[in-house]
Amino acid sequence: MKRFKFFIFNTVFLIVTSLIFRGIDIYFTAYVSRKIGAELLGVYQLVMSVYLFGITLATSGINLAVTRVISEELAIDNNGGIKKVMKRCIYITLITSIVTSSIFWINSDFIISNCLHNKVDKSVIHLVCLALPLIAMSSAISGYFAGVRRVYKNAIGQFIEHVAKVLVTAFLISLILPKGLTYACFSLILGDLISEIISFVYIYIIYILDKKRYNQSVELVKDNNYTYRIVRISVPIAITSYIRSGLTTLKQLIIPSSLEKSGINCAESLAKYGVINGMALPIIMFPDILVKSFANLLIPEFARYNTKKDYDRTKQITSILLFIIGLTSVSLTAILFIFSDTLGKLIYKDSNVGYYIKILSPLATFIYVDTIVDSILRGLDAQVGVMVINILDLVISVSFIYFCVPKLGLIGYIISIYMSEILNFTISLMQLIKIVYFKKTK
Repeated sequence: MKRFKFFIFNTVFLIVTSLIFRGIDIYFTAYVSRKIGAELLGVYQLVMSVYLFGITLATSGINLAVTRVISEELAIDNNGGIKKVMKRCIYITLITSIVTSSIFWINSDFIISNCLHNKVDKSVIHLVCLALPLIAMSSAISGYFAGVRRVYKNAIGQFIEHVAKVLVTAFLISLILPKGLTYACFSLILGDLISEIISFVYIYIIYILDKKRYNQSVELVKDNNYTYRIVRISVPIAITSYIRSGLTTLKQLIIPSSLEKSGINCAESLAKYGVINGMALPIIMFPDILVKSFANLLIPEFARYNTKKDYDRTKQITSILLFIIGLTSVSLTAILFIFSDTLGKLIYKDSNVGYYIKILSPLATFIYVDTIVDSILRGLDAQVGVMVINILDLVISVSFIYFCVPKLGLIGYIISIYMSEILNFTISLMQLIKIVYFKKTK
């Protein structure tokens, strides 16, 4: 009963705080779009695609590995092993992040010219390189707090990061924007770097204080293959994440180019890309933060069921979750569709954004349900399958964008978004049904 109450507390706390975070993000995007315009917002989205690829390389699947291994140790009351797990995970992320930063720094000229249309200076990439080690180590520590079910400490760190990012970036934009639009992107990434520094200092101090509770714990299982277990989870995730993130970055980078080939000039293609990816899709994804907050807590819970081979409980909880999220998703989709124009005008002062929100709103149901499905699969040690599905989806999407969007234009891009989400949802759901309702009941 105590563990259930703690789970409910974590869920409610994460939902509330995540709503606040997403609200801050949308306000921040609306503020930035009004200051720099849709075209530069599109350029910023391209920079963030490269940034996210760097984060994937730097973190190398360590967050889920930490959460899974620590959850498994707690399930068998081997609290003494937690310190060893964390020490090895932090070392791993430090190495992978430094290597990634070095690669990005050396190839900054190539990235600027071939990926970012020479719209920004290479100093932007240098800022990204400085942020990656901090993000990677924070990811490992976040996995620790998820594994020990004290995720509210992660939430506080994220709140500090979000507030710092908004305040610092707003100040920097007010100073740098008059010097030219290219400086605005630098100020956005610099604001992100400063907020990451502040967030890391907080979460590291909290981690040092929190882990003291395990200092006197005895390691019940000696030589418990911690390194092997971490690697067994993180390496397959890392490899598939590299492929997935690489394809995702490629997909984002070729969208403006493909739109340009359809007859839209470079400035307009970046503006359309900025409106859809930077404004409309964040509104569609806003309710998903409710789902993700809950879904992240499902990973250690289902890992616990899987470790104990409690297949009946797994099947029961999965059925309840799918029913609830399905009903909720349809309701949220209807709200987005009905109030799309109002949302566009209210948040961005632009009715054109509302038009794209309405077009994309039916996707919401597939996105929200797929979030829950993926988290359950990860908890059941099927994370590699999840990544393979995502890679297949991306290969098909990239191919469609590259070959069809130049002929179909903006309509083709919207079709590619629908095709990607529906395909991913369908295959993931089939995989979950196979594992939970057939394979595990034999």
